[in-house]
Amino acid sequence: MANPLALKEEDLRLMLAANCHLGTRNCDAQMGRYVWKRRRDGIYLINLGKTWEKLMLAARIIVAIENPKDVCAVAARPYGQRAVIKFATYTGAQSMAGRYTPGTFTNQIQRKFVEPRLLLVCDPRVDHQPVLESSYVNLPVIAFCDTDSPTTNVDVAIPVNNKGKNSIALMHWMLAREVRRMRGILSRAEKWDVMPDLFMYRDPEEAEKEAEKLEAAQAEASAAPVPDAASFSQGFGDVQAFEDDAKVDWAADPTAAGAAPVDEYDQQAFQQPAVAGAAEPEQWAQQAPQGWD
Repeated sequence: MANPLALKEEDLRLMLAANCHLGTRNCDAQMGRYVWKRRRDGIYLINLGKTWEKLMLAARIIVAIENPKDVCAVAARPYGQRAVIKFATYTGAQSMAGRYTPGTFTNQIQRKFVEPRLLLVCDPRVDHQPVLESSYVNLPVIAFCDTDSPTTNVDVAIPVNNKGKNSIALMHWMLAREVRRMRGILSRAEKWDVMPDLFMYRDPEEAEKEAEKLEAAQAEASAAPVPDAASFSQGFGDVQAFEDDAKVDWAADPTAAGAAPVDEYDQQAFQQPAVAGAAEPEQWAQQAPQGWD
């Protein structure tokens, strides 16, 4: 029987297209076990098979938390903020996008003080403050780690490229999908209708340019001239004549409208046009033959 949690070819192609396997030129001692090989240019390549195994382990840990609100996803980098918010939306977790306020996990006087049971970090190097505070309160940490990422105070390291916006979005999308599948919300026989594009970072300037293009297209469409009846009259004749003919009641009595009776037309003599030099019919018999004697 095939393992339903095994890596599928479709998911592998998505990971390769998003460059999830590309590491950095440096490799941490604890991340060496997840490296497949090193290219000639010095870039370490991550073993995507181990990446998928750690992703499934992280999904099982998240599902084991009874209350989804007890899971906290943190991302300080701009590339991971949108992915964290979308992940929290589809899994019911908490999200902290942007700058992390020191003391959120340890200082009870703070207004934003929270006590989660699990922490999900996008980059342990950038998000070092929440990782450090999690060690003070015995909070387990799941982190997306690159080949040069420190693994101190990290319990589950998911080896992946955490510097590309496509790889970050795809990993959060896959993790959210597996969590929903393990909770029974989504079936493995059907595809998730949510696209990974929703988890990707969008540059505000690019979004503004797209909005301006859309507004310009709508303005051009609204400013286009609307054809009227006068424009069609050039090809189909006089429109007024058609409208007058449409008002005529052809079933009515023609005498009622003041027209001449039909008998009057019969009494009128049929007049042929006069031809120069032609004789009348009555004069032909009165003329005597000439030149026959």
